[in-house]
Amino acid sequence: MASIIKRNNNFCVVYSYKDANGTPKQKWETFTDLLDAKNRKKEVEYKESVGTFVVPQCKTLNDLLPEYVALYGKSKWALSTHQANTALIANYIAPLIGSMKLQDISTRVIEGYYQRLLKYEAADPMCGKRKHQFVSPSTVRSVHKILRSAFEQAVKWELMEKNPCIYATLPKYTSKKRDIWTAETLFRALKVCDDSKLRLCINLSFSCSLRLGELLGLTWDCVDITPESIDAGRASIYINKELQRVDVASLNALENKNVITRFPSLSSRCTTVQVLKSPKQTAVSEPSFSPKQLLKCLSNIKPSKT
Repeated sequence: MASIIKRNNNFCVVYSYKDANGTPKQKWETFTDLLDAKNRKKEVEYKESVGTFVVPQCKTLNDLLPEYVALYGKSKWALSTHQANTALIANYIAPLIGSMKLQDISTRVIEGYYQRLLKYEAADPMCGKRKHQFVSPSTVRSVHKILRSAFEQAVKWELMEKNPCIYATLPKYTSKKRDIWTAETLFRALKVCDDSKLRLCINLSFSCSLRLGELLGLTWDCVDITPESIDAGRASIYINKELQRVDVASLNALENKNVITRFPSLSSRCTTVQVLKSPKQTAVSEPSFSPKQLLKCLSNIKPSKT
């Protein structure tokens, strides 16, 4: 059996076990959120009841990371985050420092590792060509984010005394301003677009500030364009799902988390699949469609029965 004990502003899941020598021990796992602690307590008790529970006994970083992904990542990460983070672990963390013992990883070791990364050949992306021959400072920052979080969990699980990433110095990084369309670019695109449906999508994306996945996930039940709503200026859309292509391995690992519909794969060899899923933040979006010509365009293509 496991219990939850509140300590300061944290919640500790406490349970007993026996070490390799048969000596009774007590394990404390610390969580900042009560719901996470309750979920972990249920998991421990269930696995104990079916005889599959294994106490985290990580000696190396490669031992820690699977536990971190399975326990922390499963509850905290979205599908795209799981795919990105597991790829970073496989490409840049496990091959270089995965075999190191946790007790040997210090802040000095981490800083040296970051400098080595800058001279390490970058992995090829799933789509397109890589932008840099070697690992970029922005990728190093992403790796740092994963390691800092993983070591923080290791401290909570009492596998490490302190987090070596907290005071680690990161390579200098200058963020680049993302280019966005200007009004002139938008009007030019609408002018040269000869596909009426594509033109409507461009208008919707701009007028309602929709991302591509949100735009592709729109269904008629989320669109209010009745004549009464148009006349009263209450025409609106409701964003409650989005279309996204995700990694099959991540989808299975997270047990179809937040997935509404999973579309069939074109081939059994496909490593990705399209899904209709809940957005990152469930919220009602009610932008007014403007100008009214846009509303008329939507009305013209809406089926009489939906």
